[in-house]
Amino acid sequence: MATLTQLHEARRWSMLGLGVFAQASSAVFIHGVAFLLPALTDRGLPLATAGLLVAMPTVGLVCTLIAWGYLVDRIGERKVLVGGPLLMLVAGCAAAVTTDDIALGALLFLGGIGAASTNGASGRVIVGWFPPHRRGLAMGIRQTAQPLGVGIGALAIPAVATAYGVPAAILVPAIMAGVAAVGCRLGIVDPPRPEASTADPALRVNPYREDATLWRIHLVSVLLVVPQGTVWTFALLWLHRDIGWSLAAAGVLVTATQLLGALGRIGAGAWSDRVGSRMGPLRTVAIAAVLSMTALGITAWAHWWWAAIPLLIAASVITVSDNGLAFTAVAEIAGPYWSGRGLGIQNTGQNLAMAAVPPALGGLITASGFPIAFLLAAIVAAAAVPLVPREIN
Repeated sequence: MATLTQLHEARRWSMLGLGVFAQASSAVFIHGVAFLLPALTDRGLPLATAGLLVAMPTVGLVCTLIAWGYLVDRIGERKVLVGGPLLMLVAGCAAAVTTDDIALGALLFLGGIGAASTNGASGRVIVGWFPPHRRGLAMGIRQTAQPLGVGIGALAIPAVATAYGVPAAILVPAIMAGVAAVGCRLGIVDPPRPEASTADPALRVNPYREDATLWRIHLVSVLLVVPQGTVWTFALLWLHRDIGWSLAAAGVLVTATQLLGALGRIGAGAWSDRVGSRMGPLRTVAIAAVLSMTALGITAWAHWWWAAIPLLIAASVITVSDNGLAFTAVAEIAGPYWSGRGLGIQNTGQNLAMAAVPPALGGLITASGFPIAFLLAAIVAAAAVPLVPREIN
């Protein structure tokens, strides 16, 4: 087994790339189906019902994230990064040929289970192969997978659904997952970790006992997912229905915001390396999320599109920038014997909140409009600010 110092630099970065692609395929499966909302509602489904259907991949994901974390600790990252995407491929192909909405929901749920595999596993690969002084940057790059996946979904899924139908659109993430499985089978090497019999006993201590730091980080991340999920799920629909943009034009803008969000995650990770703190930048990002979502809600209510659209872009970048910071902090604090479970708990909380956003805010938007939903997301983000831990020594 290679060690951190023995692994060739190019191999380290190639594994980072594979982790990004595997996570991006999961992100397209989990979040990209939200861009089927216009197609599903156009065929007669109520918005709240369609929102529940497109949330099913997230439900499947949150039910199994911790279990995948345990599996990572037992059999290693490589096998998990192959098996999970293969499950996404099978579920996606089956979903593409079903004509029953209940069966579609069940298969999307199964695909979400497969998608859960890449969260903790690819994170462990990065933490295991990159040294601490470069880990914020590496994890920031790894976290670009989520906005990149959302951007791919925003660009491809509505266009494919319009041209070829919902079944063909579902094949987009399924095919990506199949490619990811092959790439990870050929290119991933499990990172080394100390043998349990020789490791420092402190590494094996449950980090959740006698210290609330990890729990506070988890709660902050859960709260900050609400504005992120609000923008991700409803930006396309808001641009199309309230402002009158075509789905193609709206998809291009949402894709651009996700690409900018990917750069924001890299910048946040590099910033945390430079200042030697994950929590200081995390607090700043949380405050910025409150301000941007508040301003977006006010300008959308006033129909000031000249200001609301730039604010949507800003909010799309800001609300994804916290993920890499919290993810890195959890992996570092939990250590090699608990990071799989720590990352599983982290992602479970976030995705439970993400799963609640489409049906809950879909109903709110139906009753009160998009501006109220944006303002509610700002209020939730404000609750996160005082919960950010001061510093981690």
